[in-house]
Amino acid sequence: MTDEQERQADEATAGDASSTGVDEVLKSINPMLASVAGHAEQKPRVVAVMPAYNAESTLEKTIADIPRGTVDEIILVDDCSTDGTVELAKKLGLTVIAHENNRGYGGNQKTCYAHALERDADYVVMIHPDYQYDSRVIDVAVKVMQLGILDFVMGCRIRTRKETLDGGMPVYKYIANRILTTIENVLLGQNLGDFHSGFRAYKREVLETIPFESNSEDFVFDSQFLAQAVHFGFKMGDIPVPVRYFDEASSINFGRSCKYGLSTLGVMGVYWLNRLGLRKSNLFKAQS
Repeated sequence: MTDEQERQADEATAGDASSTGVDEVLKSINPMLASVAGHAEQKPRVVAVMPAYNAESTLEKTIADIPRGTVDEIILVDDCSTDGTVELAKKLGLTVIAHENNRGYGGNQKTCYAHALERDADYVVMIHPDYQYDSRVIDVAVKVMQLGILDFVMGCRIRTRKETLDGGMPVYKYIANRILTTIENVLLGQNLGDFHSGFRAYKREVLETIPFESNSEDFVFDSQFLAQAVHFGFKMGDIPVPVRYFDEASSINFGRSCKYGLSTLGVMGVYWLNRLGLRKSNLFKAQS
């Protein structure tokens, strides 16, 4: 064999070896690439739910603020509105569920969450259709949960006192909120900025675990749900959400606010009686 033939033979051998090396690398990389691609295809399903009552004048503005592509479906549950909420919601392409009888704010949420789970939601975001809460932050809430930082995200309306009062929150509601939120943080071992926000986002697991069907049909449903989330060990936190108070925004009157505050304190008592084993409550029994 001549020197030239030996050189060509060596190059061919080296080429084969190089090819084999590349093949081995690709063989190890391709499964990883396939895994990443498969993960990317499994986009989580985000469902927004709206407990509605006479929201015709504000619904379209609320929907318009939701960034495109952040939710896969919007479910509106109407609690026997006397205006055109249902007709407008259908016109806007929302999934509409109309109660035959008025069930109250808590009862409305029960329907919202049950249907969101039936629609295979991975993340559920509740936002009021009265344009009081800024729906532009929906994606932020979901991403915080996707990162595994939180299981349950609240929208905090109270970043500063001035900002909150300038936004239209009545002074008596601000004071009551600060007092109740402080008490609840101490008794539940949390550090939330606003325990009484109507902007909430959950991982599916939260709604599958908490027995929310056992909760009140009234406004205290929210306080019960928070105590239940603490009991079951879910990670809760909040993000700032600009809030607007105006005539069309739904709000409970002074008398019902007082009832709600006293009922919330009652929930704290039920939570501690259950925790100490003095009186067990069905509110803290996980869904079967």
